[in-house]
Amino acid sequence: MKLTCAQFKKDFLSEIETLYSTSLSDTSTIGQFIALGQLVRRYNSQSWTRTAKFYRDHHQKQVYYFSIEFLPGRLLASNLLNLNLLTTVKKGLTELGLDFETISQAEPDPALGNGGLGRLAACYMDAMASLKIAGNGNGIRYRYGLFKQVFMDGYQVELPDDWLHHGNVWETRRDNKSCIVQFGGNVWLQPQSENTEDVLAVPYDVGIVGYHNDITNTLRLWSAELPPSATYSSQDQRDRISEITKVLYPDDSNSAGQQLRLRQEYFFSSAGVQSIVRDFCATHHGIKLLGKKVAIHINDTHPTLVIPEMMRLLMDEHHCSWEVAWTLTTQVMSYTNHTILQEALETWPIDMFKNLLPRIYQIIAEIDRRYREQQTPIFGKALVDQTAPLGNGQVRMAYLAVIGSHSVNGVAPLHMELLKTDVLRGLYQVYPERFNNKTNGIATRRWVQLANQPLAQLIDQTIGSDWRRQPDLLQTLLPYQQDDHFLYQLGQVKLTNKQALAAYVQRTMGIKIRTDAIYDVQIKRLHAYKRQLLHVFEILREYFAIKDHPQQPVVPRVHIFGAKAAPSYHYAKAIIKLINVVADMVNQDPAIGDRLKIVFIPNYGVSIAELIIPAADVSEQISTASKEASGTSNMKLMANGALSLATYDGANIDIMQAAGAENEYPFGLKVNEVYDYYHRGNYHAADFYDADPELKRLLDSLIDGTIPGIPTVGREIYDSLLRYNDEFFVLADYRAYVTQQQQISRDFQNQPTWQQRSLANIAASGHFAADLAVARYADDIWQVPHERLN
Repeated sequence: MKLTCAQFKKDFLSEIETLYSTSLSDTSTIGQFIALGQLVRRYNSQSWTRTAKFYRDHHQKQVYYFSIEFLPGRLLASNLLNLNLLTTVKKGLTELGLDFETISQAEPDPALGNGGLGRLAACYMDAMASLKIAGNGNGIRYRYGLFKQVFMDGYQVELPDDWLHHGNVWETRRDNKSCIVQFGGNVWLQPQSENTEDVLAVPYDVGIVGYHNDITNTLRLWSAELPPSATYSSQDQRDRISEITKVLYPDDSNSAGQQLRLRQEYFFSSAGVQSIVRDFCATHHGIKLLGKKVAIHINDTHPTLVIPEMMRLLMDEHHCSWEVAWTLTTQVMSYTNHTILQEALETWPIDMFKNLLPRIYQIIAEIDRRYREQQTPIFGKALVDQTAPLGNGQVRMAYLAVIGSHSVNGVAPLHMELLKTDVLRGLYQVYPERFNNKTNGIATRRWVQLANQPLAQLIDQTIGSDWRRQPDLLQTLLPYQQDDHFLYQLGQVKLTNKQALAAYVQRTMGIKIRTDAIYDVQIKRLHAYKRQLLHVFEILREYFAIKDHPQQPVVPRVHIFGAKAAPSYHYAKAIIKLINVVADMVNQDPAIGDRLKIVFIPNYGVSIAELIIPAADVSEQISTASKEASGTSNMKLMANGALSLATYDGANIDIMQAAGAENEYPFGLKVNEVYDYYHRGNYHAADFYDADPELKRLLDSLIDGTIPGIPTVGREIYDSLLRYNDEFFVLADYRAYVTQQQQISRDFQNQPTWQQRSLANIAASGHFAADLAVARYADDIWQVPHERLN
């Protein structure tokens, strides 16, 4: 939209006066943010209305993206960028004596996700709006985010993330779109329900603004409330309802936690499907058009109950036969698998499931019966038993998702291959035509245009600004690998970003870090398979090398971590304690000085990532080969010019192919070697320990008092590697990892060559843009029109 600086200032001051009945000088930073957010919403309101009307009038096919996580990050700058108002607003605020960055940082960063899954969902919502796809998000409006992470004596402590303390300026509560979700009770075959526990699902809609195109899509987040009919309710009943949308990922290490997780999953799945069918019926005649006008995408297994819920609505409320309902449901549904880990393929005890969701269980049981009846004569009882939705006393969500969808996709070529040959092998034999790959992508608008404005401006000056809409144009930067002036400017961009991160670290953590050091970054969820432990061993190796040879010159390093561990994941929390203890030991050692520093930034989230990623020199992507489905932090770091220190896992392989393996640091076991160890059962971690004195010294330091204050944690980690045989092959990959780390130190000293390799990554990063990924979903899976990118 068009807006002059003078008009903006007038509008902003008017908004301040309307909201607070006072002058600008008498407002707080949070008050200024709320006023600015309200004003931006007002600027965009007509676009949101027009978009919905356009979709409705043109009977446009709607895509509904169901995800239990959405990590949108702060929306102020993103919305202004996409509305083409960012420069105007910044200038206007400056003329009013205000600082845009200060106001922007007052916006809460809602932790409505745990990592890559939720951020991917947010990137795809941004891409759908920017491609003019009629896309809708469907998730949960958690009262508290994942948790606020603080460190006490080096241990992770979880505090409530009260992100709604000042409300959410971007959301609109829509009471008239509420619906009832039923749990428990008795179900008769007619079907009729009685004695159910009814929960009111109230939607809160957030506008998702497309990039410079007057399109605003909707992210709908559901809140659980007491139904109006429940006049007389106990506090226990109120608590049971409110806890459904209280926190993301409640502790499911016990039966009560498992039941709450299942209630969450059915709650937003049921509410979303009810809303979709209701809206469809309001604008279309005949339920049989549903498959042509609606696409529902299941982002990981958590929303899989959309399948039986759709069957319930079509049969019980719209009186379709099973055959018609099943045809429509499979036409509508598609599923993305995001994991290779068996423990992450959700299952639920049948008895618990049946008591909580009796009608849904009846439908799943019938899906199971028909699947067995149809497929057993073709594939045999053994394979069908292995792949049916019900088995071993469990409801198997991933299998239900495959059987009830017309498309099943992985998120990297290697991941897809492993789904076919291992994780979902039996179902691939039954439905080979359903399986396809859609490699993940990231929103370069946020991760370059916003997070790294110095780099974005340099690219604009060099190749023009069309790359902002056509990310593939970044490849036209490649000829500048031979331009010494450009490479110098690229180095200065990195220095500027390092200075910003260093200032934040000193201000918030009291740690002073050099800006000429290698910034070696590992930012992701804390999990044993992601192997933050391998990174710790490298830090200890560098530390001991300096202590042993204090006069020997070293290339300075700053090792940067950002990670949360699930509250019940004891081993991951032990690794957090180890990292923090090692950081204290190294950072406070006067013999080390500023040659080596460790920074573990607490409460990692989108906003902190936007600060770390532009400053990174090295991107640690060191998961055990075959364990990471794709990864997206690897793509964000690549787009900002970091070189990958990476295993042959997930999308790391695609990054090496796109940017050139010579511009990365690959190492470690390959998938076939990992699987050979599994099949032969001949991996012996102790062999690596005994054969490598340096590695032995590192492991022994966990238990011999070298590292102070970790007698229990050190022993636990030591035993996990030697006594319990190193499940994720940390010791097998150690020597190859160290070899590449030593090469990094040598290569970093030749800055022109380093910047050439950094540029190769930036130039190839357009290949991993969310816009391109979503366009492939639109063409191949959802069958919806979209704006072309070239």
